[in-house]
Amino acid sequence: MITVNRHTLANGLRVVHNEDRSTQMVAINVLYDVGARDEEESRTGFAHLFEHLMFGGSVHIPDYDTPVQEAGGENNAWTTNDLTNYYLTLPKQNVEVGFWLESDRMLGLAFSQESLDVQRMVVMEEFKQRHLNQPYGDASHLIRALAYTTHPYRWPTIGLELAHIAQATLEDVKDFFYRFYAPNNAILSIAGNISFDETIRLVEKWFGPIPRREVHPRMLPQEPKQTEIRRMTVERDVPLDTLYMAFHTCNRTHPDYYAVDMLSDLLANGSSSRLIEHLVKQKQIFSQIDAYITGSFDEGLLKITGKPLSGISLEEAEAYIWQELETLCQTMPEEKELEKVKNRYEAEQTIKSVNFLNNAVNMAYFELIGQAEDVNDEVRNYHSVTPQDIQRVANKVFKEENSSVLYYKAVSQ
Repeated sequence: MITVNRHTLANGLRVVHNEDRSTQMVAINVLYDVGARDEEESRTGFAHLFEHLMFGGSVHIPDYDTPVQEAGGENNAWTTNDLTNYYLTLPKQNVEVGFWLESDRMLGLAFSQESLDVQRMVVMEEFKQRHLNQPYGDASHLIRALAYTTHPYRWPTIGLELAHIAQATLEDVKDFFYRFYAPNNAILSIAGNISFDETIRLVEKWFGPIPRREVHPRMLPQEPKQTEIRRMTVERDVPLDTLYMAFHTCNRTHPDYYAVDMLSDLLANGSSSRLIEHLVKQKQIFSQIDAYITGSFDEGLLKITGKPLSGISLEEAEAYIWQELETLCQTMPEEKELEKVKNRYEAEQTIKSVNFLNNAVNMAYFELIGQAEDVNDEVRNYHSVTPQDIQRVANKVFKEENSSVLYYKAVSQ
């Protein structure tokens, strides 16, 4: 059970806190309510670009990493289609260094052409390495564009095109920063060996003077309901054929989210899961197979990815998957099968909850989608899923007209 303390500054910055005296460290986590879904179609990849730019120097601090290292700390960040998250861990005696660093970045970046040029090249190289020059690298672009026709989830976090990053100007990034990087569009989460009173003192001291900014309400285009199966076949210079399937599912805060998540685990989480047991081990249709959900804030996807063994066509492989999905739709899973998934999740959550950094990250995340205290209900939410829920959700998700199928074929030699 995580005890959450909270405070909101006059500028709108929300603060959540958990004291943990079992560690000598403190985690400072800053979550900004901006992701790739907030980008314009002609200027994608900006949320991810900013993850890099935020380490290129701020108004009063030209070098972010050196003070962190000198204070004995570590830092990192990540971007998704829904959010951008930065964290910093420091020994408790040096914690004020973290408040100083993060507040100056929130106040404003240095916005130099040199920093933009450097970070733009880093992101472009990442785009090339992960999505253009790597086997199967463009699969995420293809399956997203197949599954989504309207919503900005149709491009991945890295962006829609390399050119969008290449053409980014200093004015473009300044505009993006002041539209989204605001105290009233952020959540500051503090966990570790620091009292709530000391947290509030430091937060007010360093973040209080940052001015509130105008943040426009999010008005994203809604994805229309899919009414027929969508298919695409591509040929690439890859070693093996690969099958990609995507099914529309509910959003992260929908009551069915937990059943959908467990549905993907029943299919392909662990050696005894259905797709691995039946199609990898017993029938030897696939060499490997996976199923997972995107967990998106707006309506997301349940994805199935598999590499058929030599001699098995993608058409045959797909047919075997549909047979397994039909079984799930027709027959309720036994409680014992569900319990394995529930127990695995409970064990994972128990291990994570003793880590102060995990607690800081999770408090910020749950505060964004509801309230930080909701993190304490997650295990109970999974345990409340019944076999009837699984079957009901399976019948809702696993319909042909709700699916997108990508055949990613190796070029014939």
